[in-house]
Amino acid sequence: MEKATLNVEGMSCGHCVKTIEGSVGELSGVSAVKVNLEEGLVDVAFNGNEVSLDAIKETIDDQGYDVK
Repeated sequence: MEKATLNVEGMSCGHCVKTIEGSVGELSGVSAVKVNLEEGLVDVAFNGNEVSLDAIKETIDDQGYDVK
């Protein structure tokens, strides 16, 4: 299991948290997603054999947020 912490800009409310946790959480291979709204961070645990970090970043980007 791999873990990563992503810096994400554009998150401002509970809806943002639900959107990111929901969309990333639906990806095959993702076991946990936790958004820290105050810090602008997204912690994700995933199986690298099933989903790439780039795919996770792209999913967040597709929701309208900026992954740094």
